[in-house]
Amino acid sequence: MNRLAQIFVKESILVPVVAIILGLVTGAVAMLAGGFDPLLAYQSLLKKVFGDLYNFGETIRQITPLIFTGLSVAFAFRTGLFNIGAEGQFIMGMVASVYVGVMVDLPFYLHAPLALIAGALAGGLWGAIAGWLKAFRGVHEVITTIMLNWTALYFCNYILNTFLVPKGQQRSEEIKETAYISVQWLSEMFGNARLHWGTLLALVAAVVFYVLLWKTKTGFELRAVGFNPHASEYAGMNVNRNVINAMLIGGLFAGLGGACEVLGVFHYQAILSAMPGYGFDGIAVALIGGNTAIGVILGAILFGVLTYGAAGMNFGAGVPVELIRVVIASVIFFVAAHGIVKYILKPLLSRKKEKEVL
Repeated sequence: MNRLAQIFVKESILVPVVAIILGLVTGAVAMLAGGFDPLLAYQSLLKKVFGDLYNFGETIRQITPLIFTGLSVAFAFRTGLFNIGAEGQFIMGMVASVYVGVMVDLPFYLHAPLALIAGALAGGLWGAIAGWLKAFRGVHEVITTIMLNWTALYFCNYILNTFLVPKGQQRSEEIKETAYISVQWLSEMFGNARLHWGTLLALVAAVVFYVLLWKTKTGFELRAVGFNPHASEYAGMNVNRNVINAMLIGGLFAGLGGACEVLGVFHYQAILSAMPGYGFDGIAVALIGGNTAIGVILGAILFGVLTYGAAGMNFGAGVPVELIRVVIASVIFFVAAHGIVKYILKPLLSRKKEKEVL
């Protein structure tokens, strides 16, 4: 690797790191303005996350769905689309996996995989609806995916009330144990934290994300269509099919995340009075991660730590939830607005480049 390439790699790592630091500093200023001790708040956050095995395990559990939804959003971004519907796709994955987990009776080596596949397909097909409307009707995917989020919420509650929730209850029957993906021995090792195989599946999904986009013909076509659909069509690529495929695959990631959350954590589905929020958080995770597979994992870790550790800031330092969200929002802002960070670092990076070239 030549010197200029090394400088580029250092810059690509340095910019998000400085952005995160600037976000934390901005959050600290906000806490100081509110009369709170930022050092105590951040210490309390770290203590909440790393203080004992149970909370560390629960932090991993919090990170897992964020990886799935972050991959869903990032995949669409990489193909020139805006998947704001990971939330609805996540919900559809939840209800489909619960339906299979409750209504189907199979041995464990078939039941759990079938429930996971059902959740992934439900999320994928829900995303494909927006892709079809974009491809054949010219309806912008931002509008359709936002609307489909709410459609998924109410459709999910309809399915639950009609088929899965006993009369007078607010939650479905518990799924059969053969559909569980919980890891009992691992949970016991982490103080009965709700750990499950979904974490491993999330890491596998990140590998699939990378290989599919960058190492296959399909991935090349998806990226090409997103970059320039007119040139891609001229080159013989089926633009409409690739648009639908991009939203389908993005939905598969989110739907699988929803399935893992139900089959590994709750083992039932409650009537939803509000959206879970993982799909919307996935947008932030994708931005933080620069829409790359490893970046999404790191972004999910950061976002998961901040989200789960927020309770520590609240109880340990008395920081209200609103200020905690300011801290998280500040980090997202500086990562998303990386041009500001580059402007701040420009004198330093320019001097380094000049020295290396000379």
